[in-house]
Amino acid sequence: MKECKEVDLIENKRETDNKSNDLKHMQQEVDNKSNDLKHMQQEVDNKSNDLKYMKSEENGKKCDLNLKNGIAKIDLKKREENKKIKRIGLVGNPNVGKSTVFNALTGLKQHTGNWTGKTVTNAVGNFSYNGKEYELVDLPGTYSLISHSAEEEVTRDFVMSKNYDAIIVICDAVCLERNLNLVLQLKKVAKNLIVGINLLDEAAKKKIKIDILKLSDELRTPVVGMSARNNEGLEELKNVLEGKVMGFEETSINNQTNENVCANTNTHINANADTNTYSEENKIEKIITLEEEGKILKEAEKIANKVVSFEKKNYDILDRKIDRILTNKITGIPIMLGMFGIILWLTIQGANYPSQILFEFLFWLGEKLESLLQICKIPEIAIDMLINGMYRVLAWVVAVMLPPMAIFFPLFTLLEDLGMLPRIAFNLDGLFKKCSACGKQALTMCMGFGCNACGVTGCRIIDSPRERLIAILTNSFIPCNGRFPTLISIITMFLIGKASGAFETIQGVLLLLGFIILGILMTFFASRILSKTILKGKTSSFILELPPYRKPQIGKVLIRSIFDRTLFVLGRAITIAAPTGILIWIFTNIEINQISILSHCSNFLEPFANLIGLDGTILMAFILGFPANEIVMPIILMAYMSTGQLIEMDNLIELKEILVANGWTIITAICTMIFSMFHWPCSTTCLTIKKETGSWKWTMIAVALPTAIGIALCFLVNAVASL
Repeated sequence: MKECKEVDLIENKRETDNKSNDLKHMQQEVDNKSNDLKHMQQEVDNKSNDLKYMKSEENGKKCDLNLKNGIAKIDLKKREENKKIKRIGLVGNPNVGKSTVFNALTGLKQHTGNWTGKTVTNAVGNFSYNGKEYELVDLPGTYSLISHSAEEEVTRDFVMSKNYDAIIVICDAVCLERNLNLVLQLKKVAKNLIVGINLLDEAAKKKIKIDILKLSDELRTPVVGMSARNNEGLEELKNVLEGKVMGFEETSINNQTNENVCANTNTHINANADTNTYSEENKIEKIITLEEEGKILKEAEKIANKVVSFEKKNYDILDRKIDRILTNKITGIPIMLGMFGIILWLTIQGANYPSQILFEFLFWLGEKLESLLQICKIPEIAIDMLINGMYRVLAWVVAVMLPPMAIFFPLFTLLEDLGMLPRIAFNLDGLFKKCSACGKQALTMCMGFGCNACGVTGCRIIDSPRERLIAILTNSFIPCNGRFPTLISIITMFLIGKASGAFETIQGVLLLLGFIILGILMTFFASRILSKTILKGKTSSFILELPPYRKPQIGKVLIRSIFDRTLFVLGRAITIAAPTGILIWIFTNIEINQISILSHCSNFLEPFANLIGLDGTILMAFILGFPANEIVMPIILMAYMSTGQLIEMDNLIELKEILVANGWTIITAICTMIFSMFHWPCSTTCLTIKKETGSWKWTMIAVALPTAIGIALCFLVNAVASL
């Protein structure tokens, strides 16, 4: 039993040992599996780290790619900027030689037009420098960015739009302090400003010295000294301009992380967005307040005192002595009338021979054209209409208009360049003020002597809309050169008498001056009536600068006056004269009951015409002469002689005999001259008035006003003569 128990104990011990071993094996298996799990976790962690590394590497590559793309975009934009035409605005006070700079830089690569929504003319030109193209915009002259006129608004809006690459402001070296006011205003609102000090040659003559380097330091802006009329300083101006607008700032990537570089690159690219408009908060009036404007004036004076030195304190003493005579209340107006008398005499005498040559050439050309049309077997009635109708009227308009304008406008422009026109406006300012009009109207009157259409266009210089409208409506009271042939021929035939030679010419000029003075007086009268009736208002004040007397540039004067004024007016006249020539041919060649339409109309107008000292033929000639006043007398002759076409009459004695044979007396002659002075404007002027006012209403008033006054004066003269 004891042995059995021992055996049982031994077996139990074995079983216990076996179970313990099993437990050890199980524990070992658990430990092995735990190790496997650890290895697996380590592998997962390793793979996770690999993924993180790969993601980090990928992000790095993306950032590098973005950086490269950003720099590529910057480089591409830089190349595009270099290829793009740079737009440059040219700004300055009036009479500082800004247009001279513009012409010197652009040459003949320029064109003119109108600003959008404005009647203000713009001039845009192009030039190249070092392979780069520039577009130069000649902005209207202004004394301040605080605008008062349409011209000043154009300049202000251009500057505030930021739609340009640089602004060049031109200053007068002789009057630098006044010009610095605009420069300092531009510094506050304009980008890439360059200052050009022009007319240094004039300053040197007056012993005025300007320290250009010191001025540049004071303004902290590039300053270039120049004399544009002598082509001095222009190359330096181009060089400074190139450096100002072609420079480019690249983003630095040193000492920056990839993320920061990417952020900076994107910011730089977005910053290049162009803004061409300015918000309400950026209006010039809010930037340059009255207080700020006062500070600017003081700063301009302070800077001028630092950089300008005068060797002669009375450098302008000669100008002042001349002004004491030309702007004197007693001598000013007579001298002004004397100057215009000389200009008119030169125009009348000088235009005779060129007009005759043009007549002969154009009428000879007409005969050749007629022969050519006959060879082409064109119907005779069509040839007669085209040659004797349209072509002859065109030839007459060109032959009569071109020579006087080609003489008058250059002489007028010479006065302008000399600085005489502002003195004329100064002399007449008091008289216009009494009529509640503007003294600048004197300048537009002077332009009207050459062509009323040019005079109407010139009214843009008047700031007040009311006063500008008065000037437009009364400009046709001044006789243009188209009326001179009629006035001169009638004066010569009926008023001079038996005078001959030089005395005849002088007497004719004096009588013509008398009628011109009558036109000026009626301008005052009509301005007064308008300002007290339909155009009531207070007289505005304006800045009138008396610029220094300057030696005019003859070549540029001729080019400017012929291309900008003479050919412009002639072109408008031709476009109207061509269809009117056909109309005149119809009136004179188409018959009703064996009487021409012209005769029918003349007979219908005869009773009324007799009341005002004319006849129906004269009145009808003025109506058909609506395209151009030059053809009034030829139409009268055509009707009297029943030729059916315009004819030329060289001999004034024969012409007088024809007129007298058709009932002309000295009263008829005087009334015809008065009606020639005061009747509806020509078609070119009417179209210009419509364009300037934008209204047919004011155009009709401009037609009715001088016509009513002309009829009243003719009726008065005829009534007095009939007593």
